[in-house]
Formats: sequence, structure tokens, C-alpha cells
Amino acid sequence: MSHLMSTVFRFTFSLVNTCMFLNSAKCSLLPHIGRIGPSFREIIHCCCKRSLLLAHFLFYLLLAAGEKVDRKPNFVLMMVDDLGIGDVGCYGNDTIRTPNIDRLASEGVKLTQHIAAAPLCTPSRAAFMTGRYALRSGLASTGRVQVLLFLGGSGGLPPSETTFAKRLQQQGYTTGLVGKWHLGVNCEQRGDHCHHPNQHGFSYFYGLPFTLFNDCVPGEGSDVFADLQHALRNLTMLLGVGLFTLVCVHVCGLLEVSLWILVPLFFLSSLATAVWYIPFKFLPTWNCIIMRNQEVIEQPMTVDTLPQRLLGEAQHFIKRNVDRPFLLFFSLAHIHTPLFKTPAFAGKSRHGRYGDNLEEVDWMIGQITETVDSLGLANNTLMYFTSDHGGHLEDDDSVIGQKGGWNGIYKGGKAMGGWEGGIRVPGIFRWPGRLAAGRVVDEPTSLMDLYPTLKYLAMDKQSDRLSDGHNLMPLLEGKVERSEHEFMFHYCGVSLNAVRWHPAGSDSVFKVHYFTPNFSPPGAGGCYDTKICLCHGEHVTHHNPPLLYDLFHDPSESRPLTPDTEPRYAEILEQTAKTVERHRNTLTNEQASDEDHSQSNAEAHSIQSQMSWDKILWRPWLQPCCGTFPFCGCKEDTTHI
Repeated sequence: MSHLMSTVFRFTFSLVNTCMFLNSAKCSLLPHIGRIGPSFREIIHCCCKRSLLLAHFLFYLLLAAGEKVDRKPNFVLMMVDDLGIGDVGCYGNDTIRTPNIDRLASEGVKLTQHIAAAPLCTPSRAAFMTGRYALRSGLASTGRVQVLLFLGGSGGLPPSETTFAKRLQQQGYTTGLVGKWHLGVNCEQRGDHCHHPNQHGFSYFYGLPFTLFNDCVPGEGSDVFADLQHALRNLTMLLGVGLFTLVCVHVCGLLEVSLWILVPLFFLSSLATAVWYIPFKFLPTWNCIIMRNQEVIEQPMTVDTLPQRLLGEAQHFIKRNVDRPFLLFFSLAHIHTPLFKTPAFAGKSRHGRYGDNLEEVDWMIGQITETVDSLGLANNTLMYFTSDHGGHLEDDDSVIGQKGGWNGIYKGGKAMGGWEGGIRVPGIFRWPGRLAAGRVVDEPTSLMDLYPTLKYLAMDKQSDRLSDGHNLMPLLEGKVERSEHEFMFHYCGVSLNAVRWHPAGSDSVFKVHYFTPNFSPPGAGGCYDTKICLCHGEHVTHHNPPLLYDLFHDPSESRPLTPDTEPRYAEILEQTAKTVERHRNTLTNEQASDEDHSQSNAEAHSIQSQMSWDKILWRPWLQPCCGTFPFCGCKEDTTHI
């Protein structure tokens, strides 16, 4: 029973009691007053037959309240950062405790083949928000850098893109994002906020416009161009030593050195120092910030209290909007490194600090669920739990141990292109009264499916652009048995890495790999030498013919099919090649290359790349700042936490 209906019932009960007192009548039907329908009229007639005006008033009051209860559903979307599918109990983990996530699955629908559109944060989240492959919005990279690296860059989700939040906002929803964004802030000048969540349909934003990364915590190292930082530092030191040596030689009279040499060398040394030191050594100030809507409220942020603040903001958003349709996207900072050290969870799991953090995530999910349930919103709220992509296998050290997630039986992980471990993620939907409890769906589904699903449930029938997702409700409700995703495309940057085909009338799910990342050292299960796999040049191996697997019989992708082991081998390759050509023809920004293995090679047009060097690199005039740039700094008042 909703909060509004409870209020109406209490009000009605008081009025009926008053009527009973005035008429000195006894009514044996009073215990049934909570029922709406013919019995309600009998109660009114019995108790208040001399007060017809009051009776009609109460009847229409409850009728109006009933119409209010039939309002559009609420949505609570919860996304963890870098969570491995094998880390969750209901997906097979028996050593890390996740009772609250498991409860969502037992009370709702669990998807076993839920797929991210990319194995890294920025492109995956862009696809999730828009229901379209990241390539369509320019958020796919041609080279080394595949995610946004600086808040002071100009790249991000283009203003021309439409998110599910924007569509729901147009349908009267109050929309909120609490947590991580990582899709850009400014375009041309500080404060234009063209990429900001407020410009993409979120009425309220509190959280990290960037992401949580190692630079935010002293002593955790750097995630941004560590090798480039090292090279620039060495160059700066070399120029400095050279300048100092020339000055000493000149002062000692050992060699006459012209000022025309010393002055340019001094400015060159200063420039090299500035290029290295200012962008990189101030990364905690530039990137590790918290915003409330378009205001920077903490810079740099205090990481220790971040989980409590995000959870509190998410709960307050739900409570503020209890009487109106709302969408909350709770985008957790967990479980990306650096890992949190929350005292209540430290040392409690069997998997070190990573396990502690995951059990904290589970507790936070439980708190959000309890908030929804305690407010009487459960039967009118679709709750969704997932991760943006798979766990980071290569992230570990000798002190803490494994800092990245576990992807279960699936091969690969974060940043590894189309291997299942990097793109297969948890997918849980709960909606009591609408979705059957305990249902399991083994069909291919996508994070991009949330966009059309939310549109459908919000009764948004306006025309829209081409979507790569499909409405999930028929599948979730058991009205259909087959997913609409006959084919799915797996990108690594702009390159089409693999294609998945679920043929009609077959349980098999075939996957064709056009290229795969080169693991290092040889024989390893990841790119441990570089800490993250890349998808271009010498970092990948192209396969001709492509590698082919049947995920239904071989989910770990360990046994490539051959013409001798798969009768449909030639047909599968032929069908996927034709489908790739049709898919490429739908792209508004075709950046085809030899690496794409597509049948078309149209020129790039329409959508500007948001991942080019000039978009990614730090620009002082775009940097969000609390105070007067470059003297940025402020702290949020957290005494209420």
C-alpha cells in the first residue's frame, strides 16, 4: 500500500468513526474498511445512511486515490563500477557474502547473459544511457585512450544525444543521478556544462562528474599516462640539469655561454616542467571532485566518507519524491580502485580488501531496497542491478592482493574487447506484483535494453532515433521466450571485435572473434605487463578465418569450432559477415578501418569524435573549479553524516 493510499485510508477511517458516533449506529463491517469496492459502499451505507453527502465524498475520495496509485512506475537503477559477474552469490560465488543482491534476484528476474556494449567505463555508460552503441555518439576511440582522462577536456556525451533520463523527464518524471558520471562536463568554456548530467535529462545530480581512480588517494599511484608522466619527468630533469650545468660553467668562467642560449633553454625547461607538473601532479584537484548539480562543492574530495554520502543522497532523493514518479540512477563509486577502507567492513570478508568492498556494496544495495520498501513503493518500483563491465583482472599488488574483480568461468575481463569476462555482467530486475519471483532468463540481453524498456513503461510513444536495444518487459514477464537480439556487436574502441549470433530455433549462441588482445606475459590470462589490454596495432592478433565459439556449449570460450566440429561453420561466418555490413550501414558515424573487418568503408561523417587527442587532453579554461582558478579548493560540510 502506498504512502498516499495509507493517508487516505486513515482519513476515511476517522470520518467513518465520526459518522458512527453521530448516528449511534453499530457496524459489523468495520474490520473490512481497508477493502475498496462494493463492501466500501456497504460500510458507508451502514454507518452513515443519514449522511449521503459524506458517503459520496468518501467514495470519490478513495476513487481518486486509487487513480493516483495507478500512476507511472518509479525506477531505481543501481550500477556498480568494474564488478565481476563471478563476485555475486546468485551468480555462483560462495565465499563473498551478498545476501541483499541475492534477495533482489530471488524476488525478481535474473539475467544470465546480460551484456555490456563495451568493456570500459565511458563507452559502456554512453551506450547504457542512450540505448545505442558508443560509436554512434563519438565515444569510441581509435587508439590507446578509450575513456575520458581529464575533467578539463572537451570530450563527452554530445548535447545532440538523447538519454533515457531526458525521455522520462519529458514524461513528467523527476530524475536524479547520484554517483559516477564519467561522460564529460564542458565543451568550450568553464561553466557551459554542455556534457553535464543536468543537460542530459537529470533534474538532480550529486556525485563524481569523473570517476574514482588511484590518483584520488595519496600513495595509490596514478592511472593516467603513468609512462608518459615518467618520460616527461625525465625530460624535465635532463633539461634542468643541462641548464644548471651551463650556468655553473659560465659563472666559473670555464666557458663563455651566450645569454641567447641560456634564456631559451630556461624557458624551454620551464615549459617542460609546466606541461608535466601542472596537469599531472594536480590530478587530485582537477579530477577528484564532487558536484551538486552544476556547483563544485568539494575539491579535492575526501574519499573516506564518499560511500556514506552517496548512499545518503540516494535515499534522500527517493524520500523527497515519494509522491511523484521518479527515476534514480544510483551509480556507485565502488568497486573501482582505489578500494575503500570503511571501518565497519574492513577485514570482514574472506577476500581481503576487495571482498570487504563488495560486502559494503551489498549492504548499500540493501539500504536502498529497504528505503523503497519502507516507503510502500515496492509494488510500483522497478529496481535494477548491474555493472558497467567486467572485473579488472590485472589490478593487484603484493600488499593488498587482488584489487580487481572475478569474472567466474568467463574468459578475459575489463578492456579485453569481446571476451565474455569483460562484457558479461549481472542483470537483476525486481518488481513485486509485476515480475514473477525467481525467474531466470538465459537469453542474450544488453545494458542498452534499459533505454527502450524505460520508455515503454513510462508510456513514451514519441518517435525516436534508431535504437540498438529492445524492450525487455515481454521477456521479463515471460510473455515471450526468445530475445529480440538475434545479433549483438562487440566493440573495442571503434573496431568491431566480435559478433554474437543466436539463430532462430536453436539454443546455440555463436560468437565470431575477428581479433583478440595479446596477453602478456605469454601464457597469462590478461595484459599484466601493461596493466590493461589495448585494441590496436601490435597489441592485438587478427584471425583469418575468425575464431568461432558456441557459448551455449562452451561459455568459457576455450574450444574454437572448426569445419570438422561444427556443420554450420561456413554458414555462421557468412551470416555474420552479411549482418556486419547491414549494421555498418546504420551507423551515423562510420569510422571503418582495416581493423573493423566490415564490408563497407564509408567516410566518417555527422558525429564528431569525442575521444580524439584534442578532446581528451587537459585545458585550463575548461577545468571545473571551486573558487578562483587555479586556486581551487573547498570542502563539503559532512557533520550531518
